[in-house]
Amino acid sequence: MKDRIILLTAVTLVGCRFGAAKLPARYFQLIEAGAAEVEKRLDAEPAADLQALEARDEWRHFPYSILAPAVLYAKRHPDNARFHDPRMLALAIRIGDLLASENEKGRFKPRLDSDWDTYMWLEAYRLLEPELSEERRARWKRAIEANVALVVSDAAERVDFPWYNSPYIGTSPNHYAQYASLLLLAGHVFGKKEWENLGAQILHRFAAEEQTPDGYWGEHSRSGPTTGYDHLTMTQVALYWEYTKDPAALQALRRSTDFHKYFTYLDGNPVEAINDRNRDWGVDAWGHFAFSHFPDGRRYSEFLTSFFHEDNLSIDALGRLSQDALYYHEGSTQPIPQDQPRYSYQMGVPAGIRKTGAWVVCLSGIIDTQAVTNQFFLDRQGHLSVFHEKLGLIITGANSKRQPELAAFMEKLGGSVFHMPLSSRLQMSEERDRLSLAYNTFFSDLNVLTPSDTELQFHFVITGNGTPAEEAQLTLQLCLKAGEPLETAAGRKIVLGSERIELPAEALGGWLRHHGWTLKVDPASRLVWPIYPFDPYANGPETSLEHAVGALSVPLRTKAQRDRYVRPSEQEIPFTLVVE
Repeated sequence: MKDRIILLTAVTLVGCRFGAAKLPARYFQLIEAGAAEVEKRLDAEPAADLQALEARDEWRHFPYSILAPAVLYAKRHPDNARFHDPRMLALAIRIGDLLASENEKGRFKPRLDSDWDTYMWLEAYRLLEPELSEERRARWKRAIEANVALVVSDAAERVDFPWYNSPYIGTSPNHYAQYASLLLLAGHVFGKKEWENLGAQILHRFAAEEQTPDGYWGEHSRSGPTTGYDHLTMTQVALYWEYTKDPAALQALRRSTDFHKYFTYLDGNPVEAINDRNRDWGVDAWGHFAFSHFPDGRRYSEFLTSFFHEDNLSIDALGRLSQDALYYHEGSTQPIPQDQPRYSYQMGVPAGIRKTGAWVVCLSGIIDTQAVTNQFFLDRQGHLSVFHEKLGLIITGANSKRQPELAAFMEKLGGSVFHMPLSSRLQMSEERDRLSLAYNTFFSDLNVLTPSDTELQFHFVITGNGTPAEEAQLTLQLCLKAGEPLETAAGRKIVLGSERIELPAEALGGWLRHHGWTLKVDPASRLVWPIYPFDPYANGPETSLEHAVGALSVPLRTKAQRDRYVRPSEQEIPFTLVVE
């Protein structure tokens, strides 16, 4: 299916809906504040090693911090007030010497993803090399080269593998791309042509062959995106373009800009329903400079940057915003989908998104094989997301693993449970968007109608096939908020907490109200709270109520009929979502 983009109604001034953050000036402001926090902590804990500094979650990848003072010192720009500030040079040297010391003690490399940290150290070395003493230059170079050398064999042995996807290369594509960009830059800086050529060979293939026409790099397969980690892969292709000017890389960045700008909510978070690895992913600092080649991409970078603030920067964000400041391409801006009153976008794979006023609805019919033994890839079992500009995500289509109770549909046959569709089709039009999902004993048509300012209607139409399942149900994952009340039409009012709540149909009574919205439901609906979704990093359920959802389920009522294998429109399940 050819990509289809519909942009509706005129746009007024760019940035009228969201505060524009002038770039790269805003980058310099943020990283200056972040550098000050790093300096403050080092002064307070002068004997701290990497283990101590990284004990806080938001300070993991502490070596990223070196790039902030290095960029502030070395990047000449009218908006960079700290250019050639000796204090910034001293802070960068202080961090670099700490890294060298930790490396000599054998404590740098064993940390998870230390190659990412090596890149930041290498970039700082490149910027500050003229200012380093001969002894310090040799010490840093020796350590950096030794750490880069660790990825050479892993990169070289995979060059000719069939695809750069996880089932083939045994790691994630974003990691492989980062091996390559590290080799490319290290080879360039240290004059090691074999490293530079190897990195360039891999990254050219990422740009020219591995990216899908829809503009993403699939981690598990090409069937669908892993949205958050796609930022990581894209960042490496963007760095490759900076040093090679390969036209294939620029074309890939154009496609990537289109993908990301359309599948980002109004709060800056990437759309979760199409993601096969993460249910939650925050506003991304990775790779803004990749978007900055294009007017709409620069506006998209402004939009993303507007969600970062001086008082809540993680070390990861600090490092990546520093990289963005270093490589940002200035120019004019153009409106992005988030600036539009209305837009819709449909990918070649069966997934699409539509914004109508304050409402954003994503439909995903992406089908992919189950990664049964790999904890990091989720089952593609979520298909509907509903977001509201003022209320945030109300219904999530986030995927999970080994949790059919959170799947959009579940059917039980012969004692076995099935919760992923066999086939799908997405049809989008101005009258309605229709997502069709086929299972063993039925198929469903989800119809989403054009919403008004305050009301969104959608309904599922179930068509039975053959012998009905022993048990089957439809489930919506509701984004309920712990500590807030839940009201029902039957007169129940409950403040949600960690205590398990099971509300049968008679306790709901036809609607429930929460967090500023009311959902009118099928009379047979029941609700369970809290359900803790799967956490791929723990290989088990989440433990925080922050990540819990409510499972609103409706049983399917299909019945066998003599001489009627297919039973059209056997059941209709309507929903109406109303905001205050």
